[in-house]
Amino acid sequence: MKSRHRALAVLALACAAGPLQGGGLPVVVLETEQGRIEIEVDAAAAPLTARNFLRYVDAGHYDGGRFHRTVRPDNQPQNKVKIEVVQAGAAASREAEAFPPIPLERTSATGLRHLDGTVSMARDAPDTATSDFFVCIGDQPELDFGGRRNPDGQGFAAFGRVVAGLDVVRRIQRAPADGQALTPPVAILSARRK
Repeated sequence: MKSRHRALAVLALACAAGPLQGGGLPVVVLETEQGRIEIEVDAAAAPLTARNFLRYVDAGHYDGGRFHRTVRPDNQPQNKVKIEVVQAGAAASREAEAFPPIPLERTSATGLRHLDGTVSMARDAPDTATSDFFVCIGDQPELDFGGRRNPDGQGFAAFGRVVAGLDVVRRIQRAPADGQALTPPVAILSARRK
């Protein structure tokens, strides 16, 4: 019964997101307080994760969202496996309207890797990702399937890459923070398909 519910949820996700626009890969433009970031969404390699991200974009959930977390070598003393990323999420005012979590598309299945500028979905346990995403600063193989950053070894669902504005991402990573919490967060003014 559980697998039937999951299959129906996946089908609903595909239908709710609608068709992907154009013949190439979609590009999403994030206008932030720090500047513009363009993300190419790999709907071919990671279709479920791409559709999830695009439905949040198309529904306006990232308008008023924020980059809220920076992970740097100096602010993860408890982690044996260090990474460098910045994490963003939907507007707090839209949290009650979040879509259901999606199945984890592992990098072992998609062939994508967590390289410099890769965009991936944040998660706790597998199959819990909703709207939060992160951008890799430098190559981060420990976030791939089999990587050691998450103890379950399942990795994270890479689904795109920054094609313009990586300098903006790096600026956000260096912004003031209290631990890993950006202080203040960097606002996402708008998120639209290009």
